[in-house]
Amino acid sequence: MTTPLFLLRCKQLGLSMTELDLLTIGLINDMFTERENDDFSYKSLATQEDFDNF
Repeated sequence: MTTPLFLLRCKQLGLSMTELDLLTIGLINDMFTERENDDFSYKSLATQEDFDNF
């Protein structure tokens, strides 16, 4: 990932320069990945019974 792309991702997440001092690159990448997954429509979701069986 290049510096301009990283800064673009930060801007898309709405992060300020002050917040960048408190976050790691990995955490910001995870935040962006999770944001992209928010709109994904899963075929099925795990239920409590699924977690209990796991």
